[in-house]
Amino acid sequence: MAAHPFSIHNYRAYWIARLASTLAGLSMVVVIGWQVYDIARETMGIREAAMQLGFVGLVQFLPLLALTLVTGWVADRLDRRWIVRAAIALELGCAAALAWLTQTDTITLPALFGIAALLGVARAFISPAQQALAPNLVPAASLPTAIALSALAWQVGSIGGPAMGGYLYAVGPAAPYWVATALFGVSFLMMMLVTPVVRSTIARIGNPLMQMIEGLHYVRRNRLILGAISLDMFAVLLGGATAMLPIYARDVLMIGADGLGHLRAAPAVGAVAVAVVLSWRPLKTNVGVKMLWAVIGFGIATTVFGWAGPLMTRWFGPEMIGSELAPAVLVSIVALIALGAFDMISVYVRSSLIQLHTPDTMRGRVGSVSTLFISSSNELGEARSGFLASLIGPVIATVGGGIAAILVTALWARIFPELRRARTFDPPASLDNSPPEEIKA
Repeated sequence: MAAHPFSIHNYRAYWIARLASTLAGLSMVVVIGWQVYDIARETMGIREAAMQLGFVGLVQFLPLLALTLVTGWVADRLDRRWIVRAAIALELGCAAALAWLTQTDTITLPALFGIAALLGVARAFISPAQQALAPNLVPAASLPTAIALSALAWQVGSIGGPAMGGYLYAVGPAAPYWVATALFGVSFLMMMLVTPVVRSTIARIGNPLMQMIEGLHYVRRNRLILGAISLDMFAVLLGGATAMLPIYARDVLMIGADGLGHLRAAPAVGAVAVAVVLSWRPLKTNVGVKMLWAVIGFGIATTVFGWAGPLMTRWFGPEMIGSELAPAVLVSIVALIALGAFDMISVYVRSSLIQLHTPDTMRGRVGSVSTLFISSSNELGEARSGFLASLIGPVIATVGGGIAAILVTALWARIFPELRRARTFDPPASLDNSPPEEIKA
């Protein structure tokens, strides 16, 4: 019987570190967005302030775009543990700086943009190394469960972190940054407890540039992986609504900073509920089709969220908004819960397919390409939402994005039939991605 990953010391420490760093990093995202919008709103109009939200996503994406090939190659050449530790240390410094600037009421837009860019650098290095490290910590028989649990830690942190940031910001503007600093400290200490592991590495001979490009070639040739990560990129790029939440909380639903915490928490409820179900009843059949339907559900939930407040207010009057218990606000929260649930299913399937269909010698470089696609959907999605909201308004931008996500999924199901044909997570028999057998429970 395969050892459970949590029975392995290295994996337990890694999992706690991944969860803590994800919670910390993404709790800061909501606060940075709120502060940028709040500062800009005082001196600019709503649409101009929305454009500043777009720039937040852009400054985090540009370092990733510039460093993708390098970070993947580094993750396949160097000790992945130390790459993760160094990136977490940088994130810790950023969190502490934001906490101090906010506490002393000296925070400015240039400071927020500069630190957001540094967080983009840290993410560029940590993502491929962290993803590729997980399979090195467990024996081959435990690998599928380890990958699922690793995806679970990321998804719970990525949804729960922003919710935590929203609630802590309501307590005090500096509170989420101080908590993030503490969580990064926990994450760093946990990573220091991970002992050396035996793993495969790429050959130290050969052209480094060509080795970097091999990751791109592998993704391009493997249509299942290409279809999975590009579907996620375009669906979230077009349909992502999280960048609009500060605008919806303040100017559409009229529920302020406290209400922003509720909006951020709603996807966490859906994601955690689905994560618990998947931990007991993992998907085993027709995984590709289930991922496609999950992305369609994500688009529908985004559309409902975007329209709920404005339409209900127009039909029934202003009493539909303005408090956490107002009908339009409750409908919006339910839509966001559904959004988080569908997103969890999609992330679970995509992460498992990528890890299990990639050899260990390529995981860093393939992971960096995947991170670029994911960041394109997240950071560029925020930029797209902000810029589009400044041109046509937040409601049309959100609703149009949800509809576009549905159309993209239908198109991808036709362009990449490999997604429809993916019955299980089992890799091809020719692919050897087993970790070294020296790893013990």
